[in-house]
This record gives sequence, structure tokens and C-alpha cells, in this order.
Amino acid sequence: MVIVLLNNLQCWGQNVRDSTRTVKVETTDGNVFIGNVISEDSLNLVIKTQNLGDLKIPLNTIKSKTELKDLRKVGSDYWLPNPQSSRYFWAPNGYGLEKGSSYYQNIWILYNQFSFGLSDNFSVGAGMLPLFLFAGAPTPVWIVPKLSIPVVKDKLNIGTGAFLGAFYSTDAMGFGLLYATSTIGSRDKNVSLGLAYGFADGEWMKKPIINASFLIRTGPKGYLISENYLITAEGETVAIISFGGRTIIRNMSIDYSLWIPMGADFDSFVAIPFLGITVPMNRKK
Repeated sequence: MVIVLLNNLQCWGQNVRDSTRTVKVETTDGNVFIGNVISEDSLNLVIKTQNLGDLKIPLNTIKSKTELKDLRKVGSDYWLPNPQSSRYFWAPNGYGLEKGSSYYQNIWILYNQFSFGLSDNFSVGAGMLPLFLFAGAPTPVWIVPKLSIPVVKDKLNIGTGAFLGAFYSTDAMGFGLLYATSTIGSRDKNVSLGLAYGFADGEWMKKPIINASFLIRTGPKGYLISENYLITAEGETVAIISFGGRTIIRNMSIDYSLWIPMGADFDSFVAIPFLGITVPMNRKK
């Protein structure tokens, strides 16, 4: 039994006798290390890494230190947690932000949103499109509250919330949508089906927007993502399909895809490029 236990510890390669806490450390010179904590005092942090062994890092050289609760070791690679696991390109899924976590999302420079996890099941976001930069055009601003309900941990989650906006002007017009979505699967591999009702200036859509999306992790830094909509308004139905991916680069992720509208009014093929970044903001010293 002792031999089996020692072999298991060796196969993991990161478990140490003093601690099973895994951290990601970024130093002031730009290096990033991942390992298990051996010891920490007022001067130094000692971690055990896979390739470099035990490292003693002076605390005054640490730029950030984040505990990795969902780190996975697959073969010789470490799979870091999805930095934006609560949504696809734009549409939310049933998962929520952890309490205290936050991120900034930017899409094509103009779309800006900050999101904060107030608890493990409730988050709120706020954003804007700075159209005032273009000859003082009316600027849309919004808030995004979201409630996440885990039905079966890491297998089935339900999310509900709203996108509530207005144009920042003297005669501000309200717009937005209310939604509900169900997600089957883990944070790294899931599919979601959701419904949303949109409104603008007090008028509600007569039929809901249908959303179907999926995310599949392909490796330590890559994901395949598809986000799709079926929209019916004023007797016309339009389908919007998208396919692309997400790549993790250091502390942020880059989303990229093509969006293809389909309907009776589209006589030719149109593919609209999508490019966005997500930057986690909850760096812990």
C-alpha cells in the first residue's frame, strides 16, 4: 500500500508533503511559475514546480499570486481554469463568477464591460459604448445582473438575469432583455439552451430570442466555441450562427469568430468577424 501511494504522488509530480495548495505566481520581471506551496514566511515563498523543482521566491519580487482551485494536469501540460467560463463570446451560460472574482471584456475596442462576482451565485456587470466620441452621439450604458443556480455540481446549471440599458442623453430610451438559460456539462465542455425577451422604449418582443451555444476545450490554452441565435420580429425570422475559438495568453483570453446571418432578406453570404479580449482583474498579492 505504501508503494502504491508513493507512485501516485510521483505521477502527479506536484504534490508535496507540506501543502496541496497550487498557486500561479507572476514576478515583477514578467516570469510566471505554477507549483504547490511548500512554505511561506514574511520574506520568501517556496513552491515546488514540475520542471524547475523547488523555487524560493522573495515576496518583494512577486507581482501577483493566485490560488488555482481548478488546475488540471493532463499528460505533461497544466490546464488552467477558463478565465471566462461564465459566458461564450457574448451570451451567458448557467455558470457564475466565483465570489470576489472579476474581469474586463472588450469587443472591437468600443464594447466595454466590467463584471464582478458578489457571491458564488450572483454577479453584476456594467458597461458602455463610448459613442460620444463620434460627434457627441448618444452613448448606450448598461448593467448586467445574473443569478446562477447549480442544480447538479459541474453537470447542470441554470442561469437567469437581465441586460438593462439606456442611452445616456436628455431623452434616454431604455432597452435590454431578460433571459434564462440552462447549461449541461462542465466549465470546460458544455452546451447551453436559452430564451430571452427583448424590449426597447417600453415595447416588448412578441416572440422570444432562442440561443443555443456550446464550448469545448481542445488543450491547455484553447477552446472551440459556437454561439447561435434565432430571432423573430415583425413577422421576419433571422438565424445568426457563429463559430470560432478562445485562446488563453498569460493572464488574458482572446476570442475570435465569424458571425453569419441567414434569412429571407439575405441574398448573399455574409460573414462578420468578431474579436474580443477578456482580462481577469482579481490579482491577489
